[in-house]
Amino acid sequence: MSAYVLLEDGERFDGDAVGALGAATGEVVFTTGMSGYQESMTDPSFARQIITFTTAHVGNYGVSGGAWESDRIHAAGAIMREAVNTTDAPGADQGWLDWLAAHGIPGIAGVDTRALVRHIRSEGAMRGGIFPASMSAADAHDLVLAEPSMVGRDLAREVTLPEPVVHGEGGELRIVALDTGIKRSIVRNFVQRGVQLELYPCTTPADELLATDPDGFFLVPGPGDPAALGYLVDTIRTLLSSKPVFGICLGHQLLSRAAGLETFKLPFGHRGANHPVKDLATGRIAITSQNHGFAVAGELGVRLESDLGAAELTHVNLYDGTVEGFRLLDVPAACVQYHPEAGPGPNDSLGLFDAFVAEFEHAA
Repeated sequence: MSAYVLLEDGERFDGDAVGALGAATGEVVFTTGMSGYQESMTDPSFARQIITFTTAHVGNYGVSGGAWESDRIHAAGAIMREAVNTTDAPGADQGWLDWLAAHGIPGIAGVDTRALVRHIRSEGAMRGGIFPASMSAADAHDLVLAEPSMVGRDLAREVTLPEPVVHGEGGELRIVALDTGIKRSIVRNFVQRGVQLELYPCTTPADELLATDPDGFFLVPGPGDPAALGYLVDTIRTLLSSKPVFGICLGHQLLSRAAGLETFKLPFGHRGANHPVKDLATGRIAITSQNHGFAVAGELGVRLESDLGAAELTHVNLYDGTVEGFRLLDVPAACVQYHPEAGPGPNDSLGLFDAFVAEFEHAA
């Protein structure tokens, strides 16, 4: 064994170094998707996290230019049971392990990922790292403890774009999005529906956003703790005074906090492409793609009074009963916790983009 995974509670899992050589630290999490390893690594919501892939084989179809969800790899490392470097799969531009090495991302294969995931499910997601076998466990543990906790961590500032960018220029509908870690799949879905999507850094003041006079605002996914983003919550409260606001994932959490609800850290998060979510209004169940470590606290199926007026919770996760959707009744605003764009994952919820666009058009 040439490498090992060490968690902050001292648990160790041995394996073989792959990808780039060296050490990596971050929050060790797991994702249950059976495909989409490249999309996961380039998803900003995985920033400062080391991904444990629960599927048995990773790298079977290589990597390609079309599978990037952002302009760089955001995950800190990859943990796998078995990794392959296939380069001759249809559409592959490069082998998976070559790609990790080329971008300086450490990986480890040969790990008993079932045991690792069971430990995380029992003890919760925690800090950890991938280390070469030549490094002592004591030195590795010091590096793990030096990694900041995900609780209270503002990662939106780390992944946001440096200046405004416009996609779908000339679209019939203008929507402004605060970039806390948007995925290319989200941009593509809006542009395909005739939207001009204008992305702004997440620190942009509310008055500057309102001065653009768009048809509405969209809150996107992203990494880190929503409770650390009070500046964004204040911005959202101001935006709600004049335009419709919709959001997904971190955007769902931020809109909920703007309405006065609380968020909390899940024991091990929701990450994968197989999460059943029930629409409380229709009773329909969608299989969804998810990637988040925090959730909104609230009582399902009841109407409540929020800081922004009457509200109701609209969707529920059938795995653990957590809140998956929220709608304000006195102002045009709603959100869902899951990822309707998938990228990767099932397409059950793509129709939400049509619903978002219809709501923006109705308010325009």
